[in-house]
Amino acid sequence: MDDDRRILVTGLGPVTPIGTGAQEFRKAQHDCARGVRTITQFDASTLESRIAGEIDLPADLTLPRRDTVSTDRCTQLLAAAARLAVLDAGLELAGEDPERVGIAVGTGLGGIRSWEEVITTAYCGRGPALISPRSIPKSMANHAAAWLSIHYGITGPATTAVTACASGSEALVTAYQMIASGEVDVVLAGGADAPVTPTSVGGFSRMRTLSQRNEDPPGASRPFSADRDGFVIAEGAGVLILETATHARARDARAYAQFAGYGRTSDAHHVTTPQGDGARRAMRTAMNHARLNPQDVDYINAHGTATRLNDAAEAAAIHAALGVDAKRIAVSSTKSLMGHSMGASGAIEAIASVQAIAEQTAPPTANLDAPDPSMNLDFLPWAAKEMKIRAALSNSFAFGGHNVVLAFTRPSL
Repeated sequence: MDDDRRILVTGLGPVTPIGTGAQEFRKAQHDCARGVRTITQFDASTLESRIAGEIDLPADLTLPRRDTVSTDRCTQLLAAAARLAVLDAGLELAGEDPERVGIAVGTGLGGIRSWEEVITTAYCGRGPALISPRSIPKSMANHAAAWLSIHYGITGPATTAVTACASGSEALVTAYQMIASGEVDVVLAGGADAPVTPTSVGGFSRMRTLSQRNEDPPGASRPFSADRDGFVIAEGAGVLILETATHARARDARAYAQFAGYGRTSDAHHVTTPQGDGARRAMRTAMNHARLNPQDVDYINAHGTATRLNDAAEAAAIHAALGVDAKRIAVSSTKSLMGHSMGASGAIEAIASVQAIAEQTAPPTANLDAPDPSMNLDFLPWAAKEMKIRAALSNSFAFGGHNVVLAFTRPSL
């Protein structure tokens, strides 16, 4: 049998504030549905930002109590996303060689809710002697990847990437490398975060990075808008099934797209202020790795957080990386619909990019009535666009100056 190690995306598992499952998520994008609301998971009434993208997890995707007591919400969301992705791919993991299957997960804050419970118990409650023995495992950043490995009996590599808001995309790069090296044939890859907690929302609020448009939750996330005032925090998870073309053909799998390449750079500039050139270099590196020219790219899923600095730096980087083609390319931020799910965002936005290629329709940017005139890009305000999409880039630019860009193309089996 030939060993065609082109990497195909064969399954999608989004768990987001606008929908769970590939079909529901895609329809929500097409309809420009918005999922930001006033926070219900804790009392946020004293905070400057009191809105978030929250998820109402369907009962059939909720873990049984024996698992929920020993897992953080971050792991619970990832478990749901993985189940959806495996089902969507038609992948029978029981029939796979467990050593030839890998796991790559990204998370920015890991089990932050469980950490908050530990601190509350230790300092405000019964004291450190009565901390739950489950607390440390639940709060570990690698717990979600470990849980998947144990649950599915996967004995190949199970890794965790922690690069802030680029973590989900970083995990996909790790998965790419696992497959390209010949280490495994299939990877469950993605990201998860559950940051709708007092310390997370409170901390980002104090940094002045969150939107304070509390009177209009659905309209608060406004990437590339002249009146943007910060991002909206959100929870979420996304898992993609990646496999070699040989493996996909052998099981007669459907392919949404080919994962054609990636680019990674560091700004080496500032922890929270983007430098810009790192993003440009990451886009150029991704295109070079995927053997794409600027004229081959038709869609960019932007990082597009709606902060003053990030959006301006990203728009400038797109112009610098794509040159004269930048104005032609459709650019949108799906964070306008559901907020910023931190370490999950790269995986969720990779799913959106893959679906854009599969359906030849680019998702819209919501809440964009007055685009920032300094940016001069086609941001697809309020409406999805049917168009020819040969290749797409998915951008993730994180605190710490971590830049990851993924390149996807139309598949061929």
